Amino acid sequence: MKYSRLAVDILKTEEQTIYYDPVYHGRTLKVFGIDDDPSNFLAYVGGKFLEKDYGLIFFDTRGKFSREIFDTVIKIEDGKPAGLDPIKMVKRGIMSDFFAAATIIQTVYGLDSALTNKLYADILEGKVNSVQEAAASKETYGEVIRESYTSLDEILFKGEPPTLGKNILIDFGNAHNAYLAGIAFLIISAAVKDRRRVLIGIDDAAVLFYTTSGSAAIPLLTQPSKRRVTVLGTRYTADSVLKIPGPALLLYTDPDIQTYIYDSNNVPPGELRKHVLKGEGAFIWRTTQTINVEGGELPF
Repeated sequence: MKYSRLAVDILKTEEQTIYYDPVYHGRTLKVFGIDDDPSNFLAYVGGKFLEKDYGLIFFDTRGKFSREIFDTVIKIEDGKPAGLDPIKMVKRGIMSDFFAAATIIQTVYGLDSALTNKLYADILEGKVNSVQEAAASKETYGEVIRESYTSLDEILFKGEPPTLGKNILIDFGNAHNAYLAGIAFLIISAAVKDRRRVLIGIDDAAVLFYTTSGSAAIPLLTQPSKRRVTVLGTRYTADSVLKIPGPALLLYTDPDIQTYIYDSNNVPPGELRKHVLKGEGAFIWRTTQTINVEGGELPF
């Protein structure tokens, strides 16, 4: 089999090396395992793509990744300013357009399409220059926003918008509120969704996809795009991750969970269902006509 220059060796056996090739296998790889295994795999793949002169954008819910290779580190902590106001970010050129900012506010606070269009118009006319002003507005969208808007939201939006470099680490290690983490995840995802020559790593994906805002970020980062690769690491067999199209790498975990992952990937019972032990993996990928499972040891 001929591989592209983006291929990365992910498993080894005595007879062969097994590669993940985004061009051939699909541009979103899902990695399932326990303990630090998914984090270690993401760090390994990140290093490989750095060698290919790709940028890295890592969303880290556990605070496990070394900061040394990142030129931008954004810490998301409950009750501390992060500067993630989407309206201000558009004004600074960090996000693409004001309609994207209005759509984020719609998603987070449950606006209907009519209220979103009104908010968008007021942003364009300069009547609303921040999420705080949108929440304080006497318009109907302001009333709806205020129903769930808290001081924690306001602090998340306060501060100077971050400058996003080539290699970005978003550290959620001290963010304990899943609702706020989901908002931050959505906003930053919207800001980087058009990046190319980039590897996007998300660990733990199931945790960040848990909220409404987090779920809204899924298509922004997993829609197939040339010169972009997304790796989703998780310790949970959440449907939000399992249902995303793309190959899967099954690392060591409990036997019943291994079975569930094989079932979710439509791997038929029998020899294809390799029992994965510590330090091993099973790479599950498909063509339009076949499903394949390759097993081996991790290369790190």
